[in-house]
Amino acid sequence: MPSWIGAVILPLAGLLLSRPAGADVKARSCGEVRQAYGAKGFSLADIPYQEIAGEHLRICPQEYTCCTTEMEDKLSQQSKLEFENLVEETSHFVRSTFVSRHKKFDEFFRELLENAEKSLNDMFVRTYGMLYMQNSEVFQDLFTELKRYYTGGNVNLEDMLNDFWARLLERMFQLINPQYHFNEDYLECVSKYTDQLKPFGDVPRKLKIQVTRAFIAARTFVQGLTVGREVANRVSKVSPTPGCIRALMKMLYCPYCRGLPSVRPCSNYCLNVMKGCLANQADLDTEWNLFIDAMLLVAERLEGPFNIESVMDPIDVKISEAIMNMQENSLQVSAKVFQGCGQPKPAPALRSARSAPENFNTRFRPYNPEERPTTAAGTSLDRLVTDIKEKLKLSKKVWSALPYTICKDGSMTAGAGSEEECWNGHSKARYLPEIMNDGLTNQINNPEVDVDITRPDTFIRQQIMALRVMTNKLKNAYNGNDVNFQDTSDESSGSGSGSGCMDDVCPTEFEFVTTEAPAVDPDRREVDSSAARLSHSLLSGCLVCIVLALQRLCR
Repeated sequence: MPSWIGAVILPLAGLLLSRPAGADVKARSCGEVRQAYGAKGFSLADIPYQEIAGEHLRICPQEYTCCTTEMEDKLSQQSKLEFENLVEETSHFVRSTFVSRHKKFDEFFRELLENAEKSLNDMFVRTYGMLYMQNSEVFQDLFTELKRYYTGGNVNLEDMLNDFWARLLERMFQLINPQYHFNEDYLECVSKYTDQLKPFGDVPRKLKIQVTRAFIAARTFVQGLTVGREVANRVSKVSPTPGCIRALMKMLYCPYCRGLPSVRPCSNYCLNVMKGCLANQADLDTEWNLFIDAMLLVAERLEGPFNIESVMDPIDVKISEAIMNMQENSLQVSAKVFQGCGQPKPAPALRSARSAPENFNTRFRPYNPEERPTTAAGTSLDRLVTDIKEKLKLSKKVWSALPYTICKDGSMTAGAGSEEECWNGHSKARYLPEIMNDGLTNQINNPEVDVDITRPDTFIRQQIMALRVMTNKLKNAYNGNDVNFQDTSDESSGSGSGSGCMDDVCPTEFEFVTTEAPAVDPDRREVDSSAARLSHSLLSGCLVCIVLALQRLCR
């Protein structure tokens, strides 16, 4: 027999002997694989018509195969792309939640501030006319600073509000005492009496508490939505390791190489592959869940005592109420300022003859909370918060659940009822290894993916740190504290931009004691006040003069 005949017959004999008993000719055909491979968009020129020896394969079992080296490389790259898309699609819900809700909340808060400023301006123009317009920059600056704080500016809310009331006192003090001339030093002395005199009643104290804790909660909540959005976007863009890519190829496309393109992976096999590939993402879960819990706590504050909508909508009425308090107490305020800062110089005759319009004393009707308007995008804060709370709860444990979400998809695995008819990584049979636990350290014995548990993903660790920092900010916001302005000199005090205390337990502002007030001599130099209170006769004389002056003012 010629030698070439033996060279042909012997391999054929070996091939036939390697087949299971009863195997037919169709089992050696790659027709089904060619059809599935072409459906993926690949050229059929790469694929043989019949099985070939598989010694060239680097990932799939080196048995008779329908895969060439080029096919294995292309299918390996395809498995990587499909995995990346799967993770993005599976995490779409959490990403879209943070993207859409951040946009909605940010739009709402910005429009709320715009509406509040416009409402105050309209009311005060209508009520006070030129008097307001000539001093409108005081109120414009208030809203400018509130907007700057909300957008991340370095603004201390308490200091900013104190400055607002001090400036307002200076302006109003001049309006109610037009018969006098006040220079800058005198007005500076006047502003120092804001806390002690309480010329605006209790409105500044209450408004400071309400504004600081509401703005801290609102800004921090939106910052939390931003961080959640960024973390979700970053983590959903996975970069599989070489070990993961090999495992993905073996699970998804080695059935093609074995002539079984329609056989899907066993469910437990899929879980072990995904747990190995997404081990670092699962480690994000603990910090992510703490972050979600903190977001939910602040959301509850936004619904209740820290509701920025209930603070900003009536802010024009509250400031107007403070102005009315100042008008009612103008005689006492003026007398005590004159006592502490000295007797001012008379104004020129022209100015002292000016009179304020009658509507300077206009009263406003009480604010009715039921009239709170719908603001941004046809919604209210309560509706926004209710919606976001439901979606935040659904996003808990999202990263450790990724393998389960991916592997329960019917297009991905054979399903729980097909344990004997699924691909186990070697053949169509039951998958026997146990399922690994979640997280990086638990993958040390993963039978499917080579995972280096000594080298955590630095990118994921950065996201964990970002969540940890944000969670700390949210916890502070829940207590009414702004971590950007924490008083590090006394950490135990918990002081910051807003104490978060309730109205009935917050300490009161400084009580007025005349001996503690700074004094200014006639040349406007500060000196110590030597009088604890005015004598009855001197006070009576001052009040008579002020009454006469105000009568001229209102004519």
